[in-house]
Amino acid sequence: MRVTALTDSYSIAGQIRPADVAALRAAGFDLIVNNRPDGEAPGQPEGAAIAQAAKAAGIGYCAIPVGGMGPTMGDIEMLAAQMDSAGKILAFCYSGGRSAMLWALASAWRGEAPEDVIAQALAAGQDLRGLRPLLDRLAPPA
Repeated sequence: MRVTALTDSYSIAGQIRPADVAALRAAGFDLIVNNRPDGEAPGQPEGAAIAQAAKAAGIGYCAIPVGGMGPTMGDIEMLAAQMDSAGKILAFCYSGGRSAMLWALASAWRGEAPEDVIAQALAAGQDLRGLRPLLDRLAPPA
């Protein structure tokens, strides 16, 4: 499992498995955010199995599945609330891309400058420059 930090408190990864959860807890993560809908691909572990492993390991779990239509405003608000209340978060999807995109949208909605969000993502190897118009719309007026 490859984990990429976007900030000190938010990291992304591709698909995780229940067996990975204990290592995530040992790495200091407080919350796992599942951005992948169940049944998206054959052999994908069910979210419930990861949630059960998280509970056993003493780590929080939250499902915010982002499908092919992209995140909703509710998804953005839900992640923003988690970012406000959780400590260190690991969000995952198939490759980490949707998790990075949702983080960027939630960050802008929480008031972070779109250019700073894009720069943080680029520094972590995630090119989110195409989201700039949406980040600008979500960001509170200066």
